[in-house]
Amino acid sequence: MGMNRRPLIWFAIAWTFGSAAAAGLGSRGALLAAGAAALLALAAVLCRQATWQLAAVCTLAVGLAAGERMWADARNVTELPELLAAAEADGPRAAYAAEAVGTIVSATEVDGDRAMFRVAVHSVHVAGETAAREVRERVLVHVRLAVQPEQAVAAAWQRGEQVRLTGELTRPVGASNSGGFDYRRYLSSQRIHWLLKVQGTGAVEAAPGPKWTAAAMLGRVDAARAYLGARMDVLYPASQSGYMKGLVLGIREDLDPEQFQQFSRLGLTHILAISGLHVAVFLYVLGVSLRLARMSRERILLVLILSVPLYVLLSGASPSVVRAGLMSVLGLLAARMGKLKDGLHLIAAAAVLMLICDPFFLENVSFQLSFIVTIGLIIGVQPVRRVMPKWKRGKPLLDLAAVTLVAQIVSFPVSIYYFNQFHILSMVANFVLVPFISFVVMPLGAVSLLLAIPWEGGGKLLAFASHYANDWTFAIVDQLAQVDTLRTIWRSPPLWWVAISLALLGFFFRTLNKWTQGRAEESASESEETAPLAAAPAYHLHIARPNRGLSIRLYMSVFMLLALLCYAYMPDLLDRKGAVSFIDVGQGDAVHIRTPTGKHILIDGGGTLSFVKPGEEWKVRSSPFEVGQKVLVPLLLKRGVRAIDILVISHLDSDHIRGLKAVLETIPVRSIWWNGTVKEAEDAEALLKQALRLNIPMYSVKAGMSQQLDHATEVRVLWPLADHERDAVIMQKEQNESSVVLSIELYHSAFLFTGDINAATERSIIRNEQRSTSDSSSPSDITIMKIAHHGSRFSTSSEWLNYWKPIGTVASVGATNSYGHPHPDVLSRLEQARAAFWRTDSDGEVRFTVTEKGVQTFGK
Repeated sequence: MGMNRRPLIWFAIAWTFGSAAAAGLGSRGALLAAGAAALLALAAVLCRQATWQLAAVCTLAVGLAAGERMWADARNVTELPELLAAAEADGPRAAYAAEAVGTIVSATEVDGDRAMFRVAVHSVHVAGETAAREVRERVLVHVRLAVQPEQAVAAAWQRGEQVRLTGELTRPVGASNSGGFDYRRYLSSQRIHWLLKVQGTGAVEAAPGPKWTAAAMLGRVDAARAYLGARMDVLYPASQSGYMKGLVLGIREDLDPEQFQQFSRLGLTHILAISGLHVAVFLYVLGVSLRLARMSRERILLVLILSVPLYVLLSGASPSVVRAGLMSVLGLLAARMGKLKDGLHLIAAAAVLMLICDPFFLENVSFQLSFIVTIGLIIGVQPVRRVMPKWKRGKPLLDLAAVTLVAQIVSFPVSIYYFNQFHILSMVANFVLVPFISFVVMPLGAVSLLLAIPWEGGGKLLAFASHYANDWTFAIVDQLAQVDTLRTIWRSPPLWWVAISLALLGFFFRTLNKWTQGRAEESASESEETAPLAAAPAYHLHIARPNRGLSIRLYMSVFMLLALLCYAYMPDLLDRKGAVSFIDVGQGDAVHIRTPTGKHILIDGGGTLSFVKPGEEWKVRSSPFEVGQKVLVPLLLKRGVRAIDILVISHLDSDHIRGLKAVLETIPVRSIWWNGTVKEAEDAEALLKQALRLNIPMYSVKAGMSQQLDHATEVRVLWPLADHERDAVIMQKEQNESSVVLSIELYHSAFLFTGDINAATERSIIRNEQRSTSDSSSPSDITIMKIAHHGSRFSTSSEWLNYWKPIGTVASVGATNSYGHPHPDVLSRLEQARAAFWRTDSDGEVRFTVTEKGVQTFGK
């Protein structure tokens, strides 16, 4: 009976299945999972693949895991239900003055003018209530620092301290764009339902707490990590210290964002996440040191077991290192008792233990990748290595190639689901750099750090050797990352695709293992049979034939994997619907249009405005929020936008262009349409220079121009007017009235994009349209109109609405804008025109699907 040989593995699979079903489908999913598990268990018993005891235990595991997850979800609610109801009624940006008392339960992160930490609140007093209430609530605290000396004050706050905070409670923002990052859900998975925003360190009263609580003990670990991080700053130059802290200590806050982006493009970020490889190197170095000290085997194993939890804590205790630590401890314990089995049993036990401790681990990307890659390596490396050449001299390189290949293959489905990119040179980068960094740079960094504690000069001397190694690493990463033609972009596949792909990969490796074993046995048998006949003629030799059934299964699995790969790369090959998406980028514009044949148009890219006065450079954060990098580009990648056929820059104001820098850096752009002017502003000049450096064709468009993109899509320019006396690019400070105004027709539905023009320009466009048409009383019908200038009082006049007669209108506006957009006068005019109205601040992204029958769907 096949299943009976690995009961723990099947138990872990059942537990994970039950937890995932309850997480994704709720109580109905749990019931379906339990029913499916019972049927599968019955089938396994009837087919004599499992005993009834194992089948019953696995079915019970599904039910227990689903029940635990539902119990965790039921408890994962705020203890401030009245405030939650008020927040839902008042809107997502509602804030409530409050005073909270609790314990700091995380390290304090100070970045620019913000300090951030988590507090376990046990008392809160909301303004308007008669008294404070006792609660058990975790909140994420944001402290806005007023002056630079407050950075040192905030940095001194430690985990385990008691704090009294005065600020405003707000709910985390949910996903406002379809498929976008859901900050509220992310924090909810960590049992946090409120943000507490505090102004200045004066609103925070901190005092020492009890010394022997879990938080206080972890606070000492934080202090040790901070001390070791400071040592790294001394040992390495500023360009390398953040990298080395991430590599050795798991401290990623000081990583250079651009450097991290390059590692990410090549699939190398796992190096900077402490995981099984780091734990293995740590245990190997420690084990060798203990053997040199002539310790007995039992004592060495005991020291290694005790050292693993300390290393896990010092390296940040991320899910990947917790998984590796658990597997190491379990393996060392089994080795000490003489009962060590294969790695699958260890990883199964680690998975069950972690999910029992916290079922929300299942939603963590690090947890998923860590377990999937480790399982893949355990079951896939050996059969893949068997089909490779058996060179004796090149054996280490071939072993490394097998590990790299399998890791790339098994991580691919999850990687494209979350990150939407895969670089063809990723395998080369991992093959060359992972062993070099893991077995040269990381040990050098760790040993130099330990040596620097008693002897700083010796630590610096040893670290100096790794300076050149890091420079070499960065140079290779930079060169490989610049080969942008080999970087592929993938639309996020559905979850069923990821699940089937991983299951097929498991089946493929299992079949390949049997096939290679059978071939090896036949080869050995053939050698034994033909040895006495060595001198006989060649035509007397027996030719081994592999098992035909296994070969068919192997080819079928390869064919199905290739079919899934093709589907993932071209999921909308037969989709002939057009789509127009008004993306929520705050107070700015960004519109993505997909034509029925799969071409892409992007109109503007939003922009985060920042004002840094002289002397306030300290307020700038190491990785500030930038709407292009954090919102727009991830959305376009998730939707499989591999190239933008037309990038329209309506005008060069910051709230329309700052997000485009990240777009140009990440997604190929085939042409740019803009108003033919230059603005004397740093961001505008940088964007135009970036486009020229990338050799992107730029077209200064004028009214009357048009382009037929495909059989169902026509783009027509309505503004600005051509100036025949001036063909050169001119400098223009005020850009609004020179905005590019477009009409885009998809099948028989027209969309009007108006930039930031005002009523005077609207009248000029109407007059120009009337002159250019033979029947001035019958303008083109407009299905959807973008409200000009975010709903400014001086735009979207009654004359404009009466001329175009739009069925629906959309205002792209920020929830916290200080301009009063959209203005009540505009809303009144829209109501009089009887036009449907959507706004991105309250409705989030507004999406329209277009077919030959018209606009089929409205809203997000």
